[in-house]
Amino acid sequence: MRDLVFLLALPLLLLAGWKRPFISLGLCLWTALIFPNGWMYGFAAAIRVNFMFGLLMIASYAVTRSKKEFRPDAIVVLMFFFMFWTTITTIFGIGNPDLMWDLWSRVLKSFILFLFIILIVDKKLHVDFLLGCVVLSVGFFAVVEGLKYVASGGGHAIAGLHGHVLGDRNELSVAFVMTIPLCLYLRGEYAARSIIISLGLLGVMGLLVLSVLGTNSRGGLISLLFLGGYLFLKSRHKMLILALVGSLMLVAMQLLSDEWFNRMNTIQSADKDASFMGRVVAWKMNFIMFTERPILGGGFKSVEYSPNWFLLAERFHEFPWFYTGEETPDPRGGRAAHSLYFQLLGEHGIVGLMTYLSMLLICFSKLRRVAKVSRKIKAPEWMADVAVTLQLSLASFCLGGAALSFAYFDLTFAIFAVVSVLSSTFLRNELNVRNRA
Repeated sequence: MRDLVFLLALPLLLLAGWKRPFISLGLCLWTALIFPNGWMYGFAAAIRVNFMFGLLMIASYAVTRSKKEFRPDAIVVLMFFFMFWTTITTIFGIGNPDLMWDLWSRVLKSFILFLFIILIVDKKLHVDFLLGCVVLSVGFFAVVEGLKYVASGGGHAIAGLHGHVLGDRNELSVAFVMTIPLCLYLRGEYAARSIIISLGLLGVMGLLVLSVLGTNSRGGLISLLFLGGYLFLKSRHKMLILALVGSLMLVAMQLLSDEWFNRMNTIQSADKDASFMGRVVAWKMNFIMFTERPILGGGFKSVEYSPNWFLLAERFHEFPWFYTGEETPDPRGGRAAHSLYFQLLGEHGIVGLMTYLSMLLICFSKLRRVAKVSRKIKAPEWMADVAVTLQLSLASFCLGGAALSFAYFDLTFAIFAVVSVLSSTFLRNELNVRNRA
């Protein structure tokens, strides 16, 4: 049935995307995050929906007569260099060639999405539509899984779809946290227009929180606590937030098991937790790869490649200042880096890591400037609001990704692009208007 509904809606989506490039852009991001093929059971599951919307995005932009001026800034330059550098590290990589080029192609898709956000987005509606597509993808998944979690009394284990970029429950939990600020921003912009939108977004935020808890992810919980603490400190409506948090906690206490509390309590004694120390082992293995190939790294998933893993394990007892404990490299073969920072260091060397970190730091700097300057010149309020929103989303990603192999997340690259547009297009236009006046 869902296959038939999707196929009936598909021509309308294609038509809308053809007429408005920003719609095809949003649909491209939406399909990347929701993974519609994973929700289908019949013939529709074979359709390459994301690829289809990607081609539509390129074609609709190509035939558009009025194109915005291309204004590359530091973020754009660094993103181009990052794509170039990962191509070099893949060519000279020492991992499994098929796996390396497969992951390279996924990064290329995220890069193309980044590029077309830069080329297309030039109105507030475009920004809001993109963020709405994120809520309709990640938020939709949280609604479905969160309702199952509540209906099962906490028995339903929330995990991602197999084969999806958010297939891992830990990565899914961080994506849930990243989406909460986007819901807050959209509610602030559109709640006055519709009580349905207001209540709907409140419900989505509540289920996002419950879904983070339902993943049993410690990293997700830490990101959620950070986000909640920040919102409480900065909010003018602290009593309302306390009331909402209290209501959610009452529901959560009925759902969370003793096993959940026992797992979360290991955060306080991470050095005695075998699972966490296994992550430290993976971090060190990526560090050893860096010492072997400090400039290029090993290429995508090179540390996970069993022949490399076994060779690196022979040097594991070097660098005793890093870690030499009871946990040792898994004799069965490689495992994920479990940290986007060590992942980048091992796979793309110091150049790849510093390029990525530079993008993050510049994004935070630009967002801070946009929020400060737009308030100073009394620009439209939404600019400062969306700047703070993206700061929170990126901060949640940086914190949660410290224990996840999550460096190439589509949403993160999309946020990089929106930050660039916010600074080089929206803020610049507002400043030009003020200067002419």
